[in-house]
Amino acid sequence: MDAEDFKTMLPQHLLPKRLLTELAGAFARRQGGALTQTAIRRFIARYGVNMAEAANPDPASYASFNEFFTRPLKDGSRPLADATWICPVDGAISAFGPVKKDQVYQAKGHGYSTRTLVGGDAGLAAQFDDGHFATLYLSPKDYHRIHMPCAGTLREMIWVPGSLYSVNPATAKALPGLFAKNERVVCVFDTAHGPFVLVLVGATIVGSMATTWHGVVNPPRHKDVKRWTYENQTIAFQQGQEMGRFLLGSTVVMLWPKRTDSPLQFNPDWAPARPIRLGEAMATI
Repeated sequence: MDAEDFKTMLPQHLLPKRLLTELAGAFARRQGGALTQTAIRRFIARYGVNMAEAANPDPASYASFNEFFTRPLKDGSRPLADATWICPVDGAISAFGPVKKDQVYQAKGHGYSTRTLVGGDAGLAAQFDDGHFATLYLSPKDYHRIHMPCAGTLREMIWVPGSLYSVNPATAKALPGLFAKNERVVCVFDTAHGPFVLVLVGATIVGSMATTWHGVVNPPRHKDVKRWTYENQTIAFQQGQEMGRFLLGSTVVMLWPKRTDSPLQFNPDWAPARPIRLGEAMATI
């Protein structure tokens, strides 16, 4: 770790990340009247949140910070591109490209294994050997609901315990294996194009993550992976349909399997750090 990385990571190693996150989550859930309204207005000013896109643009109408943070958008504000895979979130591109055997690129030469990312399931991870990945970062100002990049049917959900480091670009460069260290929710889908994994990565101050079929995914925090399987029920989604949300900001990581007949091709306009919007073309096959 060089001096710049050390400077980035030292405060995060020293801070009580779990306690701060739990306190932030408690405040975000609270209907605090004038205190909540002040926090919302300051947040909007600090991060330049575009409230004109919100279905309800009035900051004073939100009873809690969580209601504001997970605000829906106006109908039609994110049209869906004619593409096999569309962007599931607003945010910025962190990294994307091929999976090298089982290694996912993070930043600055760092990487991590697909097996670690999905919670140690070697069989699940092997389906994505030499496939493709994309990592998308949601900043505080972004819309924080996650939508399906392709129509699919839920097969399994896995909660993986972990740390709560920041997931901003500076930390991604400084901390090897960041996205496979943090607490995360792994969602496994079957699609017309094969299996697909969408991972919701937790972070400092991210009180919790939620899915539309389960609600808040926040089991008692211990050292064991927790799994839910859905073989006996059909939970299906259309492309563009909401599947989850972050309560405060974070990152999503996606995995696709190797294709020999028609390889996955990312949007040619994509580049690291490029802003993205929900619904724009992400990849085709």
